[in-house]
Amino acid sequence: MSEDYTQTTMAGEDHHLSGAVASHTTDTTERYLTFRTENLIFGVSTNYIIEIITNHTITAMPMMPDYVKGIINLRGQIVPIIDIRLRLRKPPIEYTNTTCVIVLNVDSVFIGIIVDAVEQVLDIDYSRISAVPANNREELVSGMISIPDNHVVLLLDCETLVNNS
Repeated sequence: MSEDYTQTTMAGEDHHLSGAVASHTTDTTERYLTFRTENLIFGVSTNYIIEIITNHTITAMPMMPDYVKGIINLRGQIVPIIDIRLRLRKPPIEYTNTTCVIVLNVDSVFIGIIVDAVEQVLDIDYSRISAVPANNREELVSGMISIPDNHVVLLLDCETLVNNS
């Protein structure tokens, strides 16, 4: 493993990420939680993550786009839930025991994203982030990075996700 990355495996039922996570980063790196959807690996900055939940009842809302699955009440906070797979125009699948909701706080707007599986936490050096090729541009991807196991992590643009969902 290269020294540009530090890996922490996420395991167990529910995970809560506190501000202490950010203390491991420097001015040139940022910590990202990686998750899998439709055989793609995405990364989301841990600065946005409130928690990861695996067993919460989603209340369906009428007259919403198909990717908006409904809302949850998370300790008094109403959080809309979207299926990131459907938001990326990928085919729906049955939820499994690895499916979970990552709850994000983006500029004081709470949103939950349903993902196929949570992978790991990586410290990503900003200088290693590449732009997405223009002919292959995905609306919700702000950049990409190659990781040592020959995979590419697509970095989720959380501001665009909140503003366009």
